[in-house]
Amino acid sequence: MPLLKFDLIEGRSEAEIKQLLDVTHEVVLEAFEVPKGDRYQIVTQHKACEMVMEDTGLGFQRDSAKMITLTIISRERTTPQKETFYRLLAQRLEELCGIPSKNLLVSFVINDDADWSFGFGKAQFLTGEL
Repeated sequence: MPLLKFDLIEGRSEAEIKQLLDVTHEVVLEAFEVPKGDRYQIVTQHKACEMVMEDTGLGFQRDSAKMITLTIISRERTTPQKETFYRLLAQRLEELCGIPSKNLLVSFVINDDADWSFGFGKAQFLTGEL
């Protein structure tokens, strides 16, 4: 936890996707201070016509081939944690993956301890196992 869902335009190599996931996980570790093995990431690739990300009136154009929508399903995080995450992710994806920060859209979906089961039919946050 958190669960990260990446939506991408198809066409990236396996190595590019692996680097994207690895870089993002390092940012998660740093910004949210979660255990290293707390890694849940899903990638869904789309044809270019299946993803639309405009600028919400901010006055810039995205490069459709490099667009990424990242949905983070998570327990509540503080505003400073989220701001650190946004900043570090944008910087590192640009530096290490060549993804301009204008092509990144991030959204948090917040849930509670009872909303997670990591297996075995239990809610481990509620049982005290986690």
